[in-house]
Amino acid sequence: MGRTRTYQWEDPAILAEAAGRMAGIDFLREIQAGRLPGPPISYAFDFTLDEVEPGRAVFSLVPGEEHYNPIGSVHGGVFATLLDSAAGCAVQSTIPQGMAYTSLDLTVKFLRRITADTGRVRAIGTVVSRGRQIALAQAQLVDGTDRLLAHATSSCLIFPVPPSQG
Repeated sequence: MGRTRTYQWEDPAILAEAAGRMAGIDFLREIQAGRLPGPPISYAFDFTLDEVEPGRAVFSLVPGEEHYNPIGSVHGGVFATLLDSAAGCAVQSTIPQGMAYTSLDLTVKFLRRITADTGRVRAIGTVVSRGRQIALAQAQLVDGTDRLLAHATSSCLIFPVPPSQG
């Protein structure tokens, strides 16, 4: 008998609209507090934004079988998604109202295997350098004993929020 998992999410347009009218740190804090819904990807992978402060964001995930690749461990794309979220949101936490960001690249180094037995993992993102248009961030994926599981760097483009098409 197969295993199943169901989940639901809110309209992502709610988040996109809110992001354009708030400073990045305020936007992330509203998500963390539950006053704004999480992004659909957080429900699909079942991860949470646990901490946010200027230049830093922390996400966590309890790995399960639903995250496995065909060889019985957590898929690298799950690692990359957590690391990209942490690095990107660390950058987002530094941008003022009226500005947005997007990832330009992501380089991931996978260091250790993760399984359902690993327990909760945390992706800790920090801004390394922030200019007017480009930011460099890094993220570390660690287990409950702070053992490094994976590392990533990301360059992000910072740009003005496009005018509403309303």
